[in-house]
Amino acid sequence: MSLPNFVFFKGRVVPYSDVKFGVLTHAMNYGTAVFGGLRAYWNDDEKQLFVFRPQDHFRRFLQSAKLLCMDLPMSSDHLVKGLAELIRTEGHEEDLYVRPLAFYSDEIIGVKVHDLHPEVSIVVIPFGAYNKNEDNMHVTVSSWRRIDDSSIPARGKIAGAYVNSAFVKKDAVRAGFDEAIVLNADGHVSEGSAANIVILRNGVLATPPITDNVLEGITRRTVIQLLHDELRMEVQERSIDRTELYLADEAFFCGTGAQISAITRIDHRPVGTGKMGDVTARLRKLYFDVVRGRIAKYRDWCYPVYETKQTVTSKEGTHVTVEK
Repeated sequence: MSLPNFVFFKGRVVPYSDVKFGVLTHAMNYGTAVFGGLRAYWNDDEKQLFVFRPQDHFRRFLQSAKLLCMDLPMSSDHLVKGLAELIRTEGHEEDLYVRPLAFYSDEIIGVKVHDLHPEVSIVVIPFGAYNKNEDNMHVTVSSWRRIDDSSIPARGKIAGAYVNSAFVKKDAVRAGFDEAIVLNADGHVSEGSAANIVILRNGVLATPPITDNVLEGITRRTVIQLLHDELRMEVQERSIDRTELYLADEAFFCGTGAQISAITRIDHRPVGTGKMGDVTARLRKLYFDVVRGRIAKYRDWCYPVYETKQTVTSKEGTHVTVEK
């Protein structure tokens, strides 16, 4: 992966190489940082780059910061504008991944989250598929358990907590699987290593509730709405037992990174026919049309980065080009 040329830092866009930190930085020593993950999708027909649901992502980002006792001096509007400036400075015309980060920058020894000073950065990088087998994932149920809200809040993207996800993913990949499903302390299905999960069983869709220690996913929320509004299917938010996974007719991961990734085998058992199911396939097609701004109904979820030019006719009959 090539490093970015620029970064949004301390409220402005600066060269990436200008930002440096010491080895005593608190966030690096103690995991005292929060992050976000957004995608931007290039629409070649319109020659436009759309950031998907940036306001929602940055609101969650600020809520994660609040969980870590960070008082950030910027709003979601400020972050959206900073991101747009950053992308325009980089000049990207391709699909991107966006990584906002809020971290305690103090160079001190001491485990705490009070009397510290947070900084905020945003970087963007070209990005394709997060999962190499998005249409045919073979997964396992992890022996690791999902972090609990009484230890580290799972609903926030707290950097230190993702060691849990790293253990889950590492064991799965080394065992020959693409991904893993992790259970919570009660033995109920929680999510993947870094994505929410939805199953279809007996014609009914289900996904774990946020009280089962799942990340409050923006893509999860998007999927629930699209299934309801466009496919006329309700999604039950309820606890899911491990054995229900083995009896599911369809299953998929959803998340900013995972997008919509079909699960076709769990612990060597085929899910349904062992191939991507009809509901998952229809949802995937719909989702990719939505995020690229191709469906007018959901256009307000897509934030255009670049100004567009439109030719209009003035009262005098002359043609004038205006920025939109």
